[in-house]
Amino acid sequence: MKEKKSNDDIVTLFQSYLRQELVDPLRTVGQFLAYGIVGSLLIGSGLVLLAVGTLRGIQATEVFENWWSWVPYLLSAAALIAISVITLRQIKEK
Repeated sequence: MKEKKSNDDIVTLFQSYLRQELVDPLRTVGQFLAYGIVGSLLIGSGLVLLAVGTLRGIQATEVFENWWSWVPYLLSAAALIAISVITLRQIKEK
């Protein structure tokens, strides 16, 4: 009888150890990743909408007509590239 209880204690101890050292940290990392993925998708879609809005706003001006119609696309692309470079520099600093 005593040996059976000892085995049950060892199994219970092992299960609680696994839960403490494996399951709980993985659950925390999963939540962290979920928030990170959702945040990056929202920021990315916001930047795309901002770039399209900027492009449309620049196209509405009468300065860039006829031969200069390609300039708003270049300005929008340059703005997106600049934002990407600034973001990557900030990531590399950390």
